[in-house]
Amino acid sequence: MTAETNGTPREARSVVTRDGTPIACRIVPGAQEHRFVLVHSLAMDMNFWERTVRALAGAGEVLVVDCRGHGRAGKPAGPYSVEQFADDIGDVMDGIGWKSAIVAGASMGGCVSLAFAARHPERTEGLGLFDTTAWYGPTAPDDWAKRAAKAKDEGLAALVAFQQTRWFSDAFRAANPDVVEDAVSVFLANDPAAYVATCNMLGAADLRSALAAFDFPCEIRVGSEDYATPPPMAEALAHSIPGAHLEILEQVRHLSPIEAPDRIAEAMRLLAARK
Repeated sequence: MTAETNGTPREARSVVTRDGTPIACRIVPGAQEHRFVLVHSLAMDMNFWERTVRALAGAGEVLVVDCRGHGRAGKPAGPYSVEQFADDIGDVMDGIGWKSAIVAGASMGGCVSLAFAARHPERTEGLGLFDTTAWYGPTAPDDWAKRAAKAKDEGLAALVAFQQTRWFSDAFRAANPDVVEDAVSVFLANDPAAYVATCNMLGAADLRSALAAFDFPCEIRVGSEDYATPPPMAEALAHSIPGAHLEILEQVRHLSPIEAPDRIAEAMRLLAARK
């Protein structure tokens, strides 16, 4: 796998994890003194980060992955867990020869990043948490089970209208219909069984007990209009993680790496400067 000289992504490859699941990944070249791992949102894939990677403009090498059950990764039967997804990230890093990195994720990817930091603190140089939470609350198992059931019974298309308004602000959707269409296309291409397993995984996720021990820079961002993981969830993270820095992004909803990539890239640069 050879890097291009003009800053374009290296060719995608696949790394097989400890349980035999292939995880698709790609490295985007950049300044070699910094390495970033970016973990996508539920029902998205590695291309979720395209706008943020462009905004980073070579600030460091970037690893993007398709999490298990997503994109071109393997889709074994569930149940899934955020700890399993976190270990997949570690296995991919082993496969490409990275000992450590700044790890960041959005929504589901944020939960996975938290789990990675908890399980592999020695490999975590910094933590970026975007539009995410350590725990979806006491009704989470039932809430996520209902969404999974709707997808299973009615198909993913039945969730599109609901998802679009959660993902992006009204103004962004109006100004960027092509970006919205691309996100919808990725969503609809998901394997329904893997989507159900991942929904149930998020319903069960609870990383709260690990947060107080984190000892690395942490940047938290959330959209002011995010009603999937609203600002109080981000504030709870900031209060629980020592030294964490939170910024609320005005007039942004749930997928801030797509809607506000410059602000997310800025957070990543801050982590690189602090590590």
